[in-house]
Amino acid sequence: MTNRNFAASVYLQNELAIVISGPSGVGKGTLVNLLIEANSSIAKVITCTTRAPRDGEINGVNYHFKTIQEFYQMIQSGEFLEYAEVHGKMYGTPLQDVNKIKGLGKDALLEIDVQGGVCVKEKLPDAIMIFIAPPSIDELERRLQGRATDSEETIALRIKNAVGEIEYIPKYDYLVVNADINTALEEIQAILHAEHLKIRKTKPCP
Repeated sequence: MTNRNFAASVYLQNELAIVISGPSGVGKGTLVNLLIEANSSIAKVITCTTRAPRDGEINGVNYHFKTIQEFYQMIQSGEFLEYAEVHGKMYGTPLQDVNKIKGLGKDALLEIDVQGGVCVKEKLPDAIMIFIAPPSIDELERRLQGRATDSEETIALRIKNAVGEIEYIPKYDYLVVNADINTALEEIQAILHAEHLKIRKTKPCP
């Protein structure tokens, strides 16, 4: 091992836990997919949920779809890094999946709501917290309507929730406004590049 590689292995950040949150319809899913396509060193942690699959969604790829009973059994078994109720459905991050990805030498990416993000930060203080915001609430509403997957009542609820979610921005490390998908992707990649070059404040034991 060269001196440079030795220094990097001791002092620099290795595998990251990355939290990406933001209102429904802001483009989180698209950004996450593009980020993973462009970076083989990043893998997404598949979230468990009790909501029904949307058209085209695949169990174990988009989500782990669980019944209410299965989800609460996982809670009782302590299998979640975090879990929360969002829009009337339960969502949770399996802890073993996070550890498995990092054990493979990859960054573990969590696309979760703000409640879950705060919980992850409490349990994993080194987690990189990135909030994706829309250019405006009006633009967010336009995007939600354009998806044509939700009723007007559901869209109204998501807009109401978005206003509350935006109040969590101070709890995050970085803010990316998704006005242009390519620009937003470049900003996230720059954040992660910088985080990997960040010097550890405490040197691990040999």
